[in-house]
Amino acid sequence: MLLRLLLLICAPLCEPTELFLIASPSQPTEGSPVTLTCMTTQSLPQWSVDQPQFRFFRDERVLGLGWSSSRELQIAAVWREDSGSYRCEAKTMAPKVLRSRIFQMNVRRVPISDVSLETQPPGGQVTEGDKLVFICSVAKGTGNITFLWYKGALGLNLGTKTQHSLTAEFELPTVRKSDAEQYYCAADNGDGPRPSGLVSITIRSPVSRPVLTITAPRAQAVVGDVVELHCEAPGGSPPILYWFYHEDVTLGSSSVPSGGGVSFNFSLTVEHSGSYSCEADNGLGAQRSEVVTLNFTAPVEKRRDRLTSGVIEGLLGTLGPSTMALLFCCWLKRKIGRRSASDPLRTPPSPVPREFTYLNSPAPVQLPPTYENVNVVSGDEIYSLVYSIQQEQAPAAVEPPGTHVENKDPLDIYSRLRKANVTDVDYEDAM
Repeated sequence: MLLRLLLLICAPLCEPTELFLIASPSQPTEGSPVTLTCMTTQSLPQWSVDQPQFRFFRDERVLGLGWSSSRELQIAAVWREDSGSYRCEAKTMAPKVLRSRIFQMNVRRVPISDVSLETQPPGGQVTEGDKLVFICSVAKGTGNITFLWYKGALGLNLGTKTQHSLTAEFELPTVRKSDAEQYYCAADNGDGPRPSGLVSITIRSPVSRPVLTITAPRAQAVVGDVVELHCEAPGGSPPILYWFYHEDVTLGSSSVPSGGGVSFNFSLTVEHSGSYSCEADNGLGAQRSEVVTLNFTAPVEKRRDRLTSGVIEGLLGTLGPSTMALLFCCWLKRKIGRRSASDPLRTPPSPVPREFTYLNSPAPVQLPPTYENVNVVSGDEIYSLVYSIQQEQAPAAVEPPGTHVENKDPLDIYSRLRKANVTDVDYEDAM
């Protein structure tokens, strides 16, 4: 009985104590904290009042400060390079040191997610000759990330960079027209590359100097013809805005969204003679065409009408009161001519065409007498009807001897002229 009791008392002390290490979490991800705990299968013997001591190892290198009374070790954040073999040790006052079994900890990377590609300048539009930067970024992912850039849907590799960051850049220092393509990037931190979406790049070029052509329905355009102005820039990225000018005065404008030229039509008038030009602009600098001169002919009738109306307008504007006096004189002249038609002694001659000359004169003055209806009455004597407009009534004319005047009128005065042949009478001298 006594032996059995001794065995029961000594059993906990005689059985070997095992030590083992656990990690929480057991398979951590990069950047997360980890707690290492050194555990035993049974309580350690308490042969003294001193607490047992613990220490931890990774790949046989001591972690922390060495021996500690705490059976736990806190690691704030682990990374991929923290993966390895871990163990712990424990000791009491007894000279024996207990060692745990090896614990293999693998730190997992945070997988790549949400890969995107951006450009600078933004929007994928860049001017030919400028710099273009591709920016590849990921929303999540740990460790060293390898970035790759590709051109075209088939994936022509342009460059590769590996760095410990979530973004990386690739630069084209000088873009050309051949760089207008689709691009994408990919990112890999060990779990395989993750691609971004496609980004289209547009290379914009300034417009070249436009060419202006003028088209008419005939070789020599005339007033009334419909004329077409056509402006086109041989090069330049659309959209392009065109402007048409006549003597530097804007006629109109038109925009083309996909390249090419534009036309502007109008019907010719005499005011359309002169020089024409056009301008092209796509936001990268405007270019002006060479000047084209348009000369055409106007119909003779229209030119005469324009000349006559211009002269009349000018004279009416400058002569004013003198013109009104001349018109009144002509009216009075017709009236006297109608009155003399009833006089058998006077035979109206055929009308003599006259050409009036209008001068710029001061205030109206008394007009010179007008001679009309020159006739041979008897023998070689010549009489003429004289009428005049006077400010005051003139004294009555002396009737020549042997002359009988009928239907005497205050405005009708008969006067004997010098002896001469009828053919010597000069009507304009009489004026």
